[in-house]
Amino acid sequence: MSIPFWCIFISAILIFIAKAPVARAMAKEADGHYDNHHPRAQQGRLSGFGARALAAHMNSFEAFPLFAVGVLMAHVTNNHGVLVDVLAITFVVARMLYLFFYWADLHWQRSMVWVIGLFCSLLLMLTPVL
Repeated sequence: MSIPFWCIFISAILIFIAKAPVARAMAKEADGHYDNHHPRAQQGRLSGFGARALAAHMNSFEAFPLFAVGVLMAHVTNNHGVLVDVLAITFVVARMLYLFFYWADLHWQRSMVWVIGLFCSLLLMLTPVL
């Protein structure tokens, strides 16, 4: 499997890794347990770290399709090589940092790596014309 395809796989796994802190925050909520009957309602009550963890998790879902499409566009147009590999790896690293920065409430750093990830996805889409 190619490096960009591995990066799609890792990015998909990151979505679910990002859920772990949300579940932990939900378990620590005021009533002291994870409400598996009404998890969305419980998530809506999260604040502080829990709310940031939920936002990071949801943003992981939002960022994934654009990246996956970018990799697939590069692949189906036969654009392989260092540029595609570097863009895919950079996206994954940016998303890992994004999660960490969101959890740590480092807002401008989070925004910076979000933009880097977005540019990687868009540049992957443009590799057929680069």
